Amino acid sequence: QVQLVESGGGLVQAGGSLRLSCAASGRSFSSYPMGWFRQAPGKEREFVLAISSSGARTYSPDSVKGRFTISRDNAKNMVYLQMNSLKPEDTAVYYCAAGPMYSRPSDDRGAYDYWGQGTQVTVSS
Repeated sequence: QVQLVESGGGLVQAGGSLRLSCAASGRSFSSYPMGWFRQAPGKEREFVLAISSSGARTYSPDSVKGRFTISRDNAKNMVYLQMNSLKPEDTAVYYCAAGPMYSRPSDDRGAYDYWGQGTQVTVSS
């Protein structure tokens, strides 16, 4: 069982930066691949970034490549999402998620077992 709590969201102007954090509780955190997803009003939850359990590999779609990065600190049970050059279309609730132990990170939200409650990111133009 893993519990996830996101923090760091807020209001930022276009072109600005935010760093989201996800604190995980539970055992064997370093065995879980982690992902970030987001959901804008009226839209489906979409994949943002994922990272392997060791942190050695990351995965990102073209929409955020070069702007967003994901990292983790397994000693602290933390995952981070650094967002730079933010755009108004990045406005959404951002969720972190943990996948099955020892699995590969995925861009499919159905592949994740545990979810946080989300943190709101609003980018003004």
